Amino acid sequence: MLIALIAHDKPGALQIRKDTRDAHLEYLKATNVSQAGPLLDDEGGMIGSLIVLDVADMAAAKEWAANDPYAKAGLFENVTLTAWKKVI
Repeated sequence: MLIALIAHDKPGALQIRKDTRDAHLEYLKATNVSQAGPLLDDEGGMIGSLIVLDVADMAAAKEWAANDPYAKAGLFENVTLTAWKKVI
């Protein structure tokens, strides 16, 4: 099952993102991530994340999201998890 995780950073939290980025990237590489990358503002600055998880069910996606180093560090203002169907 593919789940789209869309997370927006808390305002002024860029340093949290930078400090936690290596651990987050290792977590992405070690788990069931289909695609991932940062959301960007108009100037190209990182303001959030879009991650497509390939997991068994929504419960697994929620567990993945809770264990993301970014989430544990308190980076995100909000996170949504939505089932997604790849067409192209």
